Amino acid sequence: MNRNSEEKELVQSLQRTRNAHRRGGNTMKCMLRCGAILIASAVAAAGGAQAHEMQMPKQPQSQSMQMQPVKAEYPRMGRAQGQARGALVTFEQLERIAGDSNPTLRQAEAEIRAAKARRQQAGLYPNPNVGYTGDEIRGGSVGGGKQGFFVQQSLVTGGKLGLSREVYGKDVKLAEIEAEEQKIRVQSAVKMAFLRVLAAQELLEARRDMSKIAQDASETQRRLMNTGQADESEVLEAEVEAQRMRMSVRMQENTLREEWRSLAAVIGQPEMPLATVAGDLEKDWPELNEEQAVEAIAKESPAVRIADAAEARAQSVLARAKREAVPDVSVRGGLEYNHETLGSVPFAKGWEGIAEVAIQIPLFNRNQGNSEAARADIDRAGQEKKRIALTLRERAASVVDQYANARLVAVEYRDEMLPRAKKAYGLMVDKYGQMLASYPRVLDTQRKLYELQIEYIGALESVWTNGIALQGYLLTDGLEAPARPGEVDRAVRETNVPMPERSMPPRESVRNP
Repeated sequence: MNRNSEEKELVQSLQRTRNAHRRGGNTMKCMLRCGAILIASAVAAAGGAQAHEMQMPKQPQSQSMQMQPVKAEYPRMGRAQGQARGALVTFEQLERIAGDSNPTLRQAEAEIRAAKARRQQAGLYPNPNVGYTGDEIRGGSVGGGKQGFFVQQSLVTGGKLGLSREVYGKDVKLAEIEAEEQKIRVQSAVKMAFLRVLAAQELLEARRDMSKIAQDASETQRRLMNTGQADESEVLEAEVEAQRMRMSVRMQENTLREEWRSLAAVIGQPEMPLATVAGDLEKDWPELNEEQAVEAIAKESPAVRIADAAEARAQSVLARAKREAVPDVSVRGGLEYNHETLGSVPFAKGWEGIAEVAIQIPLFNRNQGNSEAARADIDRAGQEKKRIALTLRERAASVVDQYANARLVAVEYRDEMLPRAKKAYGLMVDKYGQMLASYPRVLDTQRKLYELQIEYIGALESVWTNGIALQGYLLTDGLEAPARPGEVDRAVRETNVPMPERSMPPRESVRNP
């Protein structure tokens, strides 16, 4: 009942009282009824004013007493890109810069050149020897003796030079595989760093929104305390929460700078100034079949190819070791001038030719020790292939678990939880407009919506990073130097993906302040 109707009823009651008095009714009873109506009217007016105060975000100093409308503000992606002051940086630009500036790619190319040079050197023929020879050299009046020169050459037999070239040819193959997987590693590292910067941008905007909501809640509690509808403890709690949200914004700003520094280092431009990256976390995220991803890593990873090439190299070394027992032929020829006279004739004997042919007899050393060592290396290389495959499966299982959990969370948030939270927030705003809900309830619903948005962004980041790791055969360190060919067990470094923490439901995970 509004105030006009109450006043109308009061006038009607007084009229009825006068009529009753004229009719000789009970005057005292009518006066009591009028007093009760006046008290009820005052209480109703006070209650309406109190409800109006609880529902107002800000009390305007006007006589209209009209409640200001509240516009629903929903979280959305990409605001940092729309507000960027400079040009946006794309992944394609960063990838090109990394291709030109990342030092590990140049190292891999240098290793290929070095391996080819070693292969060339291994197939070169031994140089000949040229020397002076003298025998029974005498001086004075007696004269005599021999002096001359010779040329000596070793003839390599058994095809050992060709086998040596084959051994070092396997090193060339190893270096080429290393260069290919180094490109994969750099591409994966750049993409992961780029997506982390993009996620940090989105989280920063969401946390700034959370800070504004907390500040609004703090100011609302302060106004309620001024009207006696909240106590000091509630105001202090709201102020602490607002300070906590401001601190989280500053921490997220630090995180964004840290992620940018990491990205700049991977692309080889550490002095590159902070900029806004262009991208969409919700579009084209990695869609992987878990079983197929594990099988692809275990069978197609460069680490497996490196292990195969290492086994082939060990077999080439064995073939070369077996031929080592075939002796080389050493040939020597030359001329000597013999100064000895021919009996009674006072002339020297003159020039004489010399020739030598030598061969080493493999009687005791047939290179049997090196041959046995090469056989052991072949066996070991075969086991190394199995070990690498098993290690890749082990590491892939952990990353697949992270990917599957993150994808589950992201899909549930996108399709179920966030739409419901947005609907709940919209309904609460409508109720507030109808004076059916208080403004603190509106802020609380909005805060919960933005909390879900922050968790959703974290899940998207995890989907991207783990998906990229799986697509890149777990090669994620873009600044690790490529291995030199022939370094045993270096293939294991291809599985050096840090073990990530197990995914937990959002309410169980540890949050930043």
